[in-house]
Order: sequence, then structure tokens, then C-alpha cells
Amino acid sequence: MTPTDPVTGKRTLRRPELRVLWQAVHDRLSSGRPVTRVRIGPLDEAQREALADLLGLDRLPPVRPSVALDRLEEAVTELCGRTVHEAVADLVGPLDNRAGDRRRQAAERAGLWTWLDGHHTVRAQPALADWAAACRSAGLVGGSPERTRHLLTDALTVLAALPAQAEPLPVFAARVLRGDAHALDDGTRLSSLVLRALATLHDTAPPQSAADRRALWVRAGVADDDLSSTVLAAGLRLSGGGLLARVTRVCAEAGQAACLTLAHLRAPGEFGFLEEPAPAVPPELAFPPAPVVPSAPVVHVVENPSILALAVRRFGPDCPPLVCTSGWPNSAAIRLLRLLADHGSALRYHGDFDGEGVRIAAYLLDKTPACPWRMTAADYRAAVVRHPHGPRPGRVTEAPWDPGLAEAMTGLGVAVVEELVSEVLLEDLSASYGRPYHRPPPEPPPPRARLCRDDLDGQGLEAVDEVGADVAGSGGEADVGEAGEEFLEHDAQLQAGQ
Repeated sequence: MTPTDPVTGKRTLRRPELRVLWQAVHDRLSSGRPVTRVRIGPLDEAQREALADLLGLDRLPPVRPSVALDRLEEAVTELCGRTVHEAVADLVGPLDNRAGDRRRQAAERAGLWTWLDGHHTVRAQPALADWAAACRSAGLVGGSPERTRHLLTDALTVLAALPAQAEPLPVFAARVLRGDAHALDDGTRLSSLVLRALATLHDTAPPQSAADRRALWVRAGVADDDLSSTVLAAGLRLSGGGLLARVTRVCAEAGQAACLTLAHLRAPGEFGFLEEPAPAVPPELAFPPAPVVPSAPVVHVVENPSILALAVRRFGPDCPPLVCTSGWPNSAAIRLLRLLADHGSALRYHGDFDGEGVRIAAYLLDKTPACPWRMTAADYRAAVVRHPHGPRPGRVTEAPWDPGLAEAMTGLGVAVVEELVSEVLLEDLSASYGRPYHRPPPEPPPPRARLCRDDLDGQGLEAVDEVGADVAGSGGEADVGEAGEEFLEHDAQLQAGQ
């Protein structure tokens, strides 16, 4: 069959009556799936005649015909020497690939959520896994994986920068979000996303009012001030004439804890660590020689002020370096720990064995170079053996440093607060720094009343008779105590005088 002149063939394909055919074919071919037939219609008389002429039919097709694609391919090639795909793209527009687009979009969505789940901030603070799951349930922003990733990236950037440096929210936003001071304004999508993450971290309900939102920001060190953000420290013997060195050194030498403000830590001045021998030990214990405290000692960190108070009371001026976060680490605590780490100190952290304690530990280990101190599943089980009765641990999330800890806490279902293991922690401090440590002696019984001569009235003589009767009743072997013996002896002397 001799092909038709291309110009004439194209004119035939462009007949208005065939427009409905080409639209239907374009739609089916754009599906991205294999196509063998295309159903069109309903067709009017003129459209049926045009389709019959195109396909070379000897009769009119039905009102709703099903056109075989291979037969259409032959007709189009004969008319203009082109394929159906080329002709339709020219007549209607470029073909889509909806199936391919769906596969690509599904892959982009899967890649987005995998990226979020594996992000360093989420993995370092497993409590944020619940927030990440909520983000996934909420879906894409405007149906766009790219826009959603951009928003989540900004949110994670903010979370990584917290706690803030006691600065107003617009100043903080401008510092961490490319100079955009209004990025975290109340009501923005980014602000809501970050606040939901903070509520998840602190295990509180999402904020519903402006006051709730301000409280969460303040808890994260935003809109705080240099004086209300404080951290407790003891035993920090720093050299140098800077403010931080002078304050901590005076307190350490006096055997007292120092309450450091963020203002102290913003301008710490030059400082280092004093080298000093460990406290003197008795001669019989002088071998091996007393160790020398290194220039950058290990700094232990605890969650609760009561532990620091016990250490100060027990060790006094010999207290090893110890920092207390007083719960969730604020701007001052994080800044102090980073300063100490930058000067070479190794940080070791211990906190409560409950749901919030694990979240606090994960947060601090993410924000500073600290390592866990007696915070493993084995440490928890040993503590539960000593203290088997306690409250439930609350919402337990994974501990990045020990995957078995969350399982152990969920299984045993007992919270162990830090105060219950204080003696173990103090012994560790003593062993680490060569500080003398003795368990406190048990409380002595209340002293017995001593009787004097003036007490020997009728009531006193009755008491003597009772004591004597007790001794006689026990075969004379009863322990009446020093006061009782003195009383009996005095009574015997009186009897002899008579």
C-alpha cells in the first residue's frame, strides 16, 4: 500500500471529528501501562464516519467503539509515516507516564521518610521517633516531597541548635535559619513542627495556647535570660584569672558547690586545670604512690542536685569534679560541659532510670561529647535487685548507648531514681580520683538517761526495784547498760550507809 502524501495525511489526522479519538489515545498512552485497545465515545454520526474513513472500514463503527491500537498504528503510518505516539504528541501534546510518575513519587516519599528516620538528630534522641512517625502520618506538604524535606530540614536544624543561648526567638531564628528572623514566628508551619517535637521530647501535650508555646520555647533556652539559666558544679579546680576559674576555685577550696549563671559562662575568661596530688593517705596505704590528678580530669555529670549535695558533704574540699544538670540540661549546663570538653575533659553522665531520665540522657549525649556512666541495662538490673519496689518508669524510648536498656526497663517495669544508687556513684567518684571515702556509719541509738543522786526519790527506788527484778529474772546476766549499772551501784552504797 502506497503511503499517502504526508501533508495530506496530517490534514486528515487533524480533522475536528477525530479530536475525541486523539484525546482518548493520548490519555491511555499517558498511563504508562501497556495499551492494546482504546475505547472512545459516545460518537456522533460525523465522528463515526471520520473514524471509518481513517481505519478504512466498510461500515460505520458503533457509538462506543473499541479501537485496536495496532490497526490505528497501521492507518497513521500509512497517512503520514509516523507512529501513533509521535502523531498524538504532535496533535495533543507531550505524553505523560503516570505509572512511572507514581513509582517515582512513591520512591521519593519512601526516601524522604527513610532519611527522616535515619537523621542524626532523630537517631541520637530516639524519643523523636514518635514525632517522625507523626510527620509521616500527616503526609507531604502540598503533596511535594521536596517541600516537605526542606521544612523538615529546617526543623531538624532548629532542634540540633537547642538549647538556645538565652536569646529572643527572632534572634535565634536569624542565627540558625539563614538570617530569617521570622521563620519561627507564632503560627508558622515550621514553628508548629518544632514545638510538636519539643512536646514529644518532654512527654507533654502539644501546646494549645500562646502561654503553652512560650513555656516550651523558654524550656528550650529561647527567650531566656543570662541569670535565670544556671548550672551547679563542685570540685572544679581551674587555673587562671578569669571569672569562671576564680568562682569555681574559691567554691572548690571551700568545699562548696558553685551556682554558675549563663552570664558567667558567656565570658569565662582564660582557664585551665590545676595539677594537684590526690589527698594524703595513711602510710600503710601509700603504695602505689598517690596518683596525680591529670591536667584535664574526667568530669562526672549527674541529673539530680541531691547527688551533688551528697558528694560535697562527703568529700568537702576534696570533692572530685562534678556537674549537675538539675533535670533537663539548660543553656548554662550545655555551655559549661562544652567548655570543659573543649579544654580536654572527658564527660561521664548518670541520671534516673525512668522514661524521662533516658530521654534526658540521650539529649545530653547528643548535645555534648559525654559518655554514659553506669547507665547500661546491667546497671539497671543490679539497681532493681537492690530496690525492687518503685513507680512505673513511664514512656520508655530507646537508649542509643545500650539497645537492651529500654527492653529491660519495659520488662521489669520499675523506675530507679538516681538517689537510690547514690552510694555506688560516690564510691565510683572516690575510686576515680583517689578521694578517701567511707560509708556513713549507722545512726547511733538515742543515749540512755543517766540518773543522778537527786533522782533517788520514791519513783527512782521503784525503778531500781524494777531493774533488779529484771536482772534476777534473767539469771543475773541481763545487760542493764552503763546508766543502769551506775544506778544499782549507787543504791547499794545507800543501803550500806543505812
